[in-house]
Amino acid sequence: QVQLVESGGGLVQAGGSLRLSCAASGLIFNSYIMGWFRQAPGKEREFLASITWSGGNTYYADSVKGRFTISRDNAKNTVFLQMNVLKPEDTAVYYCAVRRAISYPSYDYWGQGTQVTVSS
Repeated sequence: QVQLVESGGGLVQAGGSLRLSCAASGLIFNSYIMGWFRQAPGKEREFLASITWSGGNTYYADSVKGRFTISRDNAKNTVFLQMNVLKPEDTAVYYCAVRRAISYPSYDYWGQGTQVTVSS
């Protein structure tokens, strides 16, 4: 059974940084993509970034390009989201997700989310 567990959220002042982690277990397919999303109250879920597990290719939403960096540690089955120069509008619940290549654009499994709150 696939499980994704996010951690690293919290309260930070505007301009600060946070690093989110997502530990994956039970992944049995050879080729998959890990992604980060967020959802603020009253808003739709927003794609942030993705990374391929095999090749390390990354893709970012324009809203976070240059401030957020996605990376992975294959040995630990963990994907990270480094978030810099945080703004109050970055406040949201952040989720990691995984999909097989053939599942595009849907994601197959989701974590429970971690809250990020940016104070002004």
